[in-house]
Amino acid sequence: MSENYRNIGKLVAVHGLQGELVLLHRLGKKTALRGLKTLFLEDKKDEMLPWFIESTRVKGPEEIFVKLEGLDTKEAARRVVQKEVWLREADFVAFAGMAAPISYVGFRLLDGGVDLGEILEVIEQPHQVLCKILVDGREALIPLHAETLRRVDAKRREVHVELPDGLLDVYR
Repeated sequence: MSENYRNIGKLVAVHGLQGELVLLHRLGKKTALRGLKTLFLEDKKDEMLPWFIESTRVKGPEEIFVKLEGLDTKEAARRVVQKEVWLREADFVAFAGMAAPISYVGFRLLDGGVDLGEILEVIEQPHQVLCKILVDGREALIPLHAETLRRVDAKRREVHVELPDGLLDVYR
């Protein structure tokens, strides 16, 4: 892909009879995505298809009603339910909350000052956030919660943690 895309959530349901969808997002703040013209759905692996937005409105802190061009019935909209939603990198930066864990992608993860690597993905779970990094060429999932997270330095793009002894040994 020539452009960088960031996953922001998933289309979880159809709302009403006119093809409006519910987008469950992880942007870290209440938003209606005002001014956004296009979002992307992954059609095939690494193949993003643009969908033009007709309208959006806030449903709740983590949900948005979205009406996409060409999806004018409940039946038509059903074919995109459960699809992951992506934004261009520039749009992601404009709409994501700075404190949202999803914005940590691309930050360096440091444990006691030791650089563990770049955060490749953030996986949000109900009770914790997991950061995916590479340790000796293998994927490692590092938990971020009250016991491990020390601080986030947004200016230097660093997440500082204090990991339990032996946690990284599992991945080596």
